[in-house]
Amino acid sequence: MVSGVGISFISADQACQSAETEIPSPLDDFDRLVQEAEEAWEEKLSTISVSPGGASDELLTSFWSGVYRTMISPQNYTGENPKWDSGIPYFDSYYCIWDSFRVQHPLLTIVDPEAQVQMVNSLLDIYEHEGWLPDCHMSLCNGWTQGGSNADVVLVDAYVKNLTGIDWELALEAIIQDAEVEPLEWAFHGRGGVQSWRSLDYIPYLDFDPVGFGTNSRSISRTLEYAYNDYCLATLAQGLGKADVYDKYVARSANWQNLWKEDQTSSINGQDTGFTGFPQPKYQNGTWGFQDPIDCSSLASFCSLTSNPSETFEASVWQYQFLVPQDMASLIEYMGGEEAYIDRLDFFHTSGLADISNEPVFSTVYLYHYVGRPGLSAKRLHTYIPSSFNSTHGGLPGNDDSGSMGAFVVFGMLGLFPISGQDVYLISAPFFEAVNITNPVTGKTAQIKTAGFDAAYENVFIQNVTVNGEPWTKSYIGHALFTEGWTLEVVLGSQESSWGTKLEDRPPSWSEATTKISAML
Repeated sequence: MVSGVGISFISADQACQSAETEIPSPLDDFDRLVQEAEEAWEEKLSTISVSPGGASDELLTSFWSGVYRTMISPQNYTGENPKWDSGIPYFDSYYCIWDSFRVQHPLLTIVDPEAQVQMVNSLLDIYEHEGWLPDCHMSLCNGWTQGGSNADVVLVDAYVKNLTGIDWELALEAIIQDAEVEPLEWAFHGRGGVQSWRSLDYIPYLDFDPVGFGTNSRSISRTLEYAYNDYCLATLAQGLGKADVYDKYVARSANWQNLWKEDQTSSINGQDTGFTGFPQPKYQNGTWGFQDPIDCSSLASFCSLTSNPSETFEASVWQYQFLVPQDMASLIEYMGGEEAYIDRLDFFHTSGLADISNEPVFSTVYLYHYVGRPGLSAKRLHTYIPSSFNSTHGGLPGNDDSGSMGAFVVFGMLGLFPISGQDVYLISAPFFEAVNITNPVTGKTAQIKTAGFDAAYENVFIQNVTVNGEPWTKSYIGHALFTEGWTLEVVLGSQESSWGTKLEDRPPSWSEATTKISAML
């Protein structure tokens, strides 16, 4: 007996029809189905080619597995949405954007921009029918919002990278809705504590929120994430020529500073770590609360999840303190200057506090770029790949989270790291001799190649960089690398160099840009 199984969110009849249409003769067509599946994947992956230069098969397996897993979710549910049919492709299984906005969606923007456009339009479609952008949405239902309204970042990342076929005025409307209008159930979409955010410029500890209801917690992590969400909103507004909207929200992007307690210390097993100044919870009346900075780290027995919330979600204060991608220059000053900042990053990564199985840690590997030490970023990356990311059965440190772990590996091996929501890729040392990526929209091929490549990875420090044969001194590059088909050549050596160290060559920070503009006026 041969039985077929179909699945549908619409009806049993549609499930049967899909099964019969897609696989009419499962036994007779089995070899054809295998071949078609292989051809479909080969087509998706064909935009990328790798010249390993002696890199191991294990590293190649990790790389290609990472690309493959990045393409599994979100999923195309077109024709399977019983709630509405807008006549456009419908994607679901955004599980969850808190995980995927950092590296997974930026990787899709490079290797599958057409699908990424459809995903962004599906987010806007959900907004138009449900009233807010989702943070976690699967099987046509909202999941828990873990932190900020990070679909905002996904939309703006697509904007700054010039994806087309998206209604950007509608996108701005949707993000402003997140920022200004609190839903009744903000545990599932939008933001909570909007009144406090507007009046206090932070999310308070034990916030009194008469407008809606949700998990009344995560005041530190929500403040940090809302601040970056507002920075992204400001970026889109500026691009659309709305100066007043830009001014309003770029000012709010500095709200993270209001939870920085400059005299807060941190100890591990009674031993002072030697670092002072950390984010801390604050009551509505302006007095300080307390959360141990190591709580919800690998060194603590307690961690904040949805069922047992505290003031940071699924990560410690030690992890969240670095989440200021809009203005790392100010954060560095808050931490005591460049050397103190480097010491703090080093301690974070060597003390057991850093949990690389959790997405908020990804960017911290590369944050040495912001003090002109890109070599330290490359050195730090090699402490995690391949030790924590490899091709063994235990080759991922944590839940892949819709390809987020895989995308981290892919970017690391390419020698780039995206700052999602900004047209910025931090440049690091590639793991292969050369990688070519053809943009499916423009048809142009970007090449990232390495001079002095060493498969033993003793040469991991960038000596100099050229783009299309011309010197490139900045430690970051924009998305035009991929859309215009530039050639990025990296020369590696065994010691740190002066490349990327100058102030003008470091990644941008909002406060520094503001200072430069003010000086010109």
